Amino acid sequence: MMPFEKKNIAGIEYTEHGDGEPIIFLHGIGGGAASFDQQLQHLKAYRCIAWNMPGYESSVADRWPPTFKFLSDTLGTFIEALGFNKVHLAGQSLGGMLCLEHAMHRREQIASLIIMASTPAFGGADESFKQAFLKARLAPLDAGDTMAQLASVSAPRLVGPIATTECVSEVERILSRVSEKTWRGILECLVTFNRRENLVDIDVPCCLIAGSHDQNAPAKTMQKASETLPTAEYHLIEGAGHMLNQEAHLQTNAIIEQFLQKQTA
Repeated sequence: MMPFEKKNIAGIEYTEHGDGEPIIFLHGIGGGAASFDQQLQHLKAYRCIAWNMPGYESSVADRWPPTFKFLSDTLGTFIEALGFNKVHLAGQSLGGMLCLEHAMHRREQIASLIIMASTPAFGGADESFKQAFLKARLAPLDAGDTMAQLASVSAPRLVGPIATTECVSEVERILSRVSEKTWRGILECLVTFNRRENLVDIDVPCCLIAGSHDQNAPAKTMQKASETLPTAEYHLIEGAGHMLNQEAHLQTNAIIEQFLQKQTA
């Protein structure tokens, strides 16, 4: 599969493919626009757009570390610059968190949400848990490892048993391209997220997709979130891990298509 041409608008680098209603794909902390190549390639009935979040690749970051409000504001400007009134937002991991955050700030821009391998709040509530998490995630870099070395160790742990060797290599390649500054800053942002109490207020149609082997966004947590959201459906992909849209792109794309067809019927 040939790589998609990179474009830039409002300081944000992105790729796109297809025609129809717009879907904007939002990647996780170790991802990038390329994480959604399989969605852009195959969801041809939609105008699929995948951004590089501020701080990733050539996307401008006016502040770092970012806040979720900053990321939502940037997303809102990006949607406006593309000329859209409403879009379907599809986010994986931190991208799914940003979907929920954006629903709190710019509800009028959202037609529906597709949340993959993500949770409504970061892990433990107390500060000691957050600090322990940051210390563990940053330990390899603090010890002198490069992002490429970190990626080679992390990639196999992010996927489930159905992931192919090629998929693991692609996850590793994309993660290795994240700069150390970006990695450190986005982790600081991640641990601040908590929209658990706001789920009942998010009234747009939602589709939650979980992987049975995801250790970062457990399936039970996602199922519970789907039961709290006013209008949501829940799907489980057996054998998939945290990078489920790459590991199981056929199943993921089919779920997305079926969900969106209901919204446009």
